[in-house]
Amino acid sequence: MKQCYKLFFRKTSERSLNINIRYLCKFANYSIFAIMEQDYIKLIFGLKLKQIRTDKGLSLFGLSKLSGLSKSYLNEIEKGKKYPKPDKIASLSEHLDIPYDEMVSLKLDKNLAPIGEILQSKLLKEIPLELFGIQESTMIDIISNAPAKVTAFISTIIEIAKNYNFSKESFYLASVRSYQEANNNYFDDLEQAVLKFAKTYHVDLTKPLKSIELEEILIEEFGYTINTTELTSHTELDNLRSVFVPKTKTLLLARHIDDAQKTFIYAKEIAYNYLEISERLYTFSWIKFENFDQVLNNFYASYFAGALIIPRASLVSDLKNLFSKKTFKSKDFERIINNYNASPESIYQRLTNILTKDFNLKSLFFLRFSHQKDSNHFKLNKELHLSKQQSPHANETNQHYCRRWVSLKVLEKISKSNKPHEFDIQVSNYPNEGKSYLVFSSATADPFVANSYRSVNIGIQINSQLKRKIAFTESDSIPKTQVGVTCERCVISDCDVRQAQPTSLISAQKDAKIADVVNKIQEKYSK
Repeated sequence: MKQCYKLFFRKTSERSLNINIRYLCKFANYSIFAIMEQDYIKLIFGLKLKQIRTDKGLSLFGLSKLSGLSKSYLNEIEKGKKYPKPDKIASLSEHLDIPYDEMVSLKLDKNLAPIGEILQSKLLKEIPLELFGIQESTMIDIISNAPAKVTAFISTIIEIAKNYNFSKESFYLASVRSYQEANNNYFDDLEQAVLKFAKTYHVDLTKPLKSIELEEILIEEFGYTINTTELTSHTELDNLRSVFVPKTKTLLLARHIDDAQKTFIYAKEIAYNYLEISERLYTFSWIKFENFDQVLNNFYASYFAGALIIPRASLVSDLKNLFSKKTFKSKDFERIINNYNASPESIYQRLTNILTKDFNLKSLFFLRFSHQKDSNHFKLNKELHLSKQQSPHANETNQHYCRRWVSLKVLEKISKSNKPHEFDIQVSNYPNEGKSYLVFSSATADPFVANSYRSVNIGIQINSQLKRKIAFTESDSIPKTQVGVTCERCVISDCDVRQAQPTSLISAQKDAKIADVVNKIQEKYSK
């Protein structure tokens, strides 16, 4: 199994880069999921044995004397490392006065049931734990050593998930996001694969890439048929940009997408084929995920597409030129966006790859908001935090996002101007945390929802590294604004755009005062 995962994580630029672990493992003749299931059966038996032994007030030594099995052997059983043979189970059943069928049953009592549900669910089977640096044996050891605490933790997670309607898809997306964050959202294997693809198919990465060039490759090299009429006859599919039919390799495209959107779709399809990915999604945007591999592979294909359309070398050169200027001008940044046949969102997403790798700016965040015209509601529907959880982040308690954020201001601006693109920049100071961020923000109309707009935003924490890399960091041309996270938690008292009273902050301050008084009483009567 270790060899299988080494194949998965090996750095390579070969065309055969297959980022689907399942198929690598099948190729290597490893049935890892069968192995995992066996280990889970051993673990569940061990948990049950330990629980029964504890309930009867027996130590391992006592059970050893009672059953005739060695203490070390029983310890390995309880830790899920060994599964006893039928005669050994029969002996344990007899001496513990527990029916044999109950001993071998995978059903756990209510105290350990959450562990059993997780272990037997498809969730853990589908997610390669090694992707996150977690060895399966380590996971088993943690569970077996402290089953009650792990059960309590899992139960808490399940309860939170239920309260916030946290779906399996949400879990998968959060897992991929954590994977991105752990790798600073830079994947050299995919960067190298793009370069090799471009060389193989004579794609000039120094010029803006057009859809017609990629369409030709899809048709001639990968046998695709492009259809631009079918989707228009189905009003239910108005929000979809594309549908892929694998049996006939037919790619159905929405007629109203622009060339930048078409280029991105083509680039993703090329990624699926060039990287030999078979476990994939067939619609864009996605409707549902069947398994974790689809989510992960969708990310890989999107990364490949972004790196192909917005080449690393070209973007690095553009950014170095921009960052060398002592005064920031919006037109200079917008010029970079216009250099590529890509949406502002694709550019901003690409910035999260490049800034961390080539400028060592790792404390940054990416946010995407949506907003309906004439509405007072702003929805944060995508976020990425590198290095750590930065201050502007999503909340699921219907609190009001700070209206001082430039990301919301550009949305209000474009809803009134009806321009194709609105850009703004801001230094956001968080007084309660003592941190500041340089935030770039772009807003565009949502092409699929009437009177709806999106803003994409990238914020970089202002520190010594940022000041070394970006000359205009302290330029007077950039507005500096005191901001909060949500109105309910904001310390700014004289805010003219406040949407709600700081109830959460007031509650926290009240609790802090109570705790302070209690501490003083403790000190007074401890003398």
